[in-house]
Amino acid sequence: MSLIDIKGLHIAFPGVGEVVHGIDLTIAPGESVALVGESGSGKSVTARSLLGLGGIVRAERFTIDGEDVRTHAERDWRRIRGRRIGYVLQDALTSLDPLRRIGQQVADAGAPDRAGALRILSSVGIPAPETRLPQYPHQLSGGLRQRALIGTAIAREPALVIADEPTTALDVTVQKQILDLLEARKAAGNALLLISHDLAVVARLASRVLVMRNGRVVEEGPTSEVLRHPRHPYTRQLLDAIPTAASRGKRLAPRGADPLPPKHIDASRTVLEVQDLHKRFSGTPAVNGVSFRLAAGEALGIVGESGSGKTTVARMVMGLTEPDSGRILLDGQQFSRIPEVQRRPLRAGVQLIAQDPLGSFDPRYTVERIVGESLDTLGVFGAERRARVREVLEAVHLPERFLQSRPRDLSGGQRQRVAIARAFAPRPRLIVADEPVSALDVSIQAQVLDLLAELQAEFGTALLFISHDLGVVHHLTDRMIVMRGGEVVEEGDVTRVFTAPKAPYTRELIAAIPTL
Repeated sequence: MSLIDIKGLHIAFPGVGEVVHGIDLTIAPGESVALVGESGSGKSVTARSLLGLGGIVRAERFTIDGEDVRTHAERDWRRIRGRRIGYVLQDALTSLDPLRRIGQQVADAGAPDRAGALRILSSVGIPAPETRLPQYPHQLSGGLRQRALIGTAIAREPALVIADEPTTALDVTVQKQILDLLEARKAAGNALLLISHDLAVVARLASRVLVMRNGRVVEEGPTSEVLRHPRHPYTRQLLDAIPTAASRGKRLAPRGADPLPPKHIDASRTVLEVQDLHKRFSGTPAVNGVSFRLAAGEALGIVGESGSGKTTVARMVMGLTEPDSGRILLDGQQFSRIPEVQRRPLRAGVQLIAQDPLGSFDPRYTVERIVGESLDTLGVFGAERRARVREVLEAVHLPERFLQSRPRDLSGGQRQRVAIARAFAPRPRLIVADEPVSALDVSIQAQVLDLLAELQAEFGTALLFISHDLGVVHHLTDRMIVMRGGEVVEEGDVTRVFTAPKAPYTRELIAAIPTL
């Protein structure tokens, strides 16, 4: 008997209409099934229906462990949540209660006593679990938080665990640890429903995959068969959008076989020079002796696990954090450790593309105002500003009708295009991109990466690209530096580093990359 047996599932929302259109889904005890597709394809909505969460659901057949749930009331669903089906979300920091200690949350999830809570935390690979019980979520690293969240999901030994993008925001080594943990649960006999846009993760964990698009399943089958020999054009499109070494210099988004425009790196012109940067927080070294140069038109990737110091370096380059010692030069001019009144005229020359554009935009502003405010320091106003905003929106392939839209009216990909337009509008010499595509599904990520490459080639802008996704770094950048514990452990041409890494830590990072 199937653990999950659904036929003809339809899900609708008031005022929106139907978003899932008659799909079938079966999961056998101990089986691992993946749902893949773009944002808005219906993956998460389908998964949440197994917990009685959200939407108007109707189906020809909908059973969980043989029990017909089509007429379940809320009290009936509460018997299923946690006890028979566990749920692991993408962002543990927002999924865990920030006001309750880890031990309390594991106890709420089903741990019978302190010994049981310790056993659960230990089972998900949390070291020294007794020291974590009294801590709050914000006191744990990203990897430990995600492990704790998985602990709460499996506390009552559910037959099925739903993992919705469980590794998207994690660096590659922590991602490997979480995948190892989920794989161990699968080996122990738990069924797994995995929702992910990372097809390499799907290839590792799932035995069967369903490809969803616009609320429908367009392809289904054994994972190895679907990923190696896709039949549907949309599945092939998803696979082609994955950045790899082979995709360097080529477009990822479906625009034929056109190559990207060639970049022109002017090695004789140093845009950014970082000299022996040091930074400590509360007495602990965060950055320790970091130095590098970045030429005009060049893309430099910075990689490393959480806590390696890469974001601190980015903040110092942006002038948002002052180094304790060392220097940052922008086009040969001192940019660090100077009064803000001296730095302000230089700020337009370095722009940021953040990971979360929605969090960095004023929700009250229109797109025209969001992009235009980056021109304030240049004194560009009136007709000239309006023309510049329209020009840069056209460059990021957003029609003029978006000028009066507000952030929440836009999709994730459109918001990221607005963020890129805002960064390029002042025509900066340097752009710092801090995890700009980590929250995007693979097809939108492909469009954004193509766009960055196009604009960098067109404007000759230097790009400092910080990412935990090594495939993206290999595809986009010319050189890379690898950081660990606040120090640079390796630096060089990106292809050389990937094919012949010198540092043991670099080899460890590359070995941790999941592959198709």
